[in-house]
Amino acid sequence: MDYRTPLSRVKGLGSAKSGTAHWWMQRVSAVALIPLSFWLINFLGLSLTAPYQQTQAWLASPLNSVCIVAWIIAVFYHAALGLQIVIEDYVAAEGPKIISIWAVNLAFLFLAIAALLAVFRIVSIG
Repeated sequence: MDYRTPLSRVKGLGSAKSGTAHWWMQRVSAVALIPLSFWLINFLGLSLTAPYQQTQAWLASPLNSVCIVAWIIAVFYHAALGLQIVIEDYVAAEGPKIISIWAVNLAFLFLAIAALLAVFRIVSIG
C-alpha cells in the first residue's frame, strides 16, 4: 500500500535513502571509540606522570601507536558526522547549510592531519 500522494509520486518526493549509512557510521565510530579511548586515557596518564622518553617509548610501540592513530581518525570522523547532523537540523537556508558542512569537514580534516603528524613526529624522533 502506497501512502504517498499522486503529486509526490510524480515529483519523486520521499526518502533520499542516504540517512541510514550516516546513522550506521556514527554508531560504528562510537562503538570503536569505546575501547580506543582506554588507550588515550592510558597515554594521557603516562604523559602526565612519566618522563618524556618513557612516554615516547610507549607511543613508539606499534600496537600503541596504531591504537592512538585509530582513535584520532575515529574521533574526528565521529565529531564531523555529529556536527553535520546538528547543522542539517538547525540551519534552514540551503546555502549556509552546505557551506557550514564543508567548513566543518575541512576543519576536522586539518585538525586530524595535525594530530596525526604530531603522533608520527613523536614516534619518529625515537
